Amino acid sequence: MIHLHANIRKYSRSEDGATLVEFAIVTSLFLLLLFGLIDFARLSFSRVLAEKATERAVRMAAVRTAVCPNLAATNARGLIGTLSLDVPNGTRCTERTNLCQQLQASSCLGSTDHPTAAAIWAQVEALLPSGAKPENLLFTYHYDPALNRVGAPYTPIVTVELANLQFDFISPLGALARSAGGPEDTTLGQSFLFPSMSASLPAETIR
Repeated sequence: MIHLHANIRKYSRSEDGATLVEFAIVTSLFLLLLFGLIDFARLSFSRVLAEKATERAVRMAAVRTAVCPNLAATNARGLIGTLSLDVPNGTRCTERTNLCQQLQASSCLGSTDHPTAAAIWAQVEALLPSGAKPENLLFTYHYDPALNRVGAPYTPIVTVELANLQFDFISPLGALARSAGGPEDTTLGQSFLFPSMSASLPAETIR
């Protein structure tokens, strides 16, 4: 019995293996910080490139055939325009209210089946995060009366938006957080919706 109590006191005071446990915890925290810095740096870098891609996409879309179908070719007269016989073609649509027809915005997703969208995608694909597809580019053509004239070719505001894109982390941040004492249901390191962004320019020509 004396030897048993002596052994119990000996093992209760022993620190063998404590260094290994401390090393494991510290290493997990270090790797969590390291991989976290890497992945969030990737996210920041991807966002900058995505902004450049969006700007490049809208510059191309503004001078190419419209991606969305059935856009008006010319600015037709509205009700006031039809009655305003004194207003010649070429007059700005802002000259009088409802001088030109108020056109609805037209939106559509990118697709490699359309030559304009395919050409744009070929230029911006390398700038976007992995997993991006042409369908993540949303093209919208807005009517702006200040840009248009009665009877003249329709000149919309072109907007290209990057949306509905998932961003994937490459490092096991969730597992590292759990090994460092974090909660089991942590979402750290899981994919999430990439911030949407858009750019707009007035169209130069719609062929």
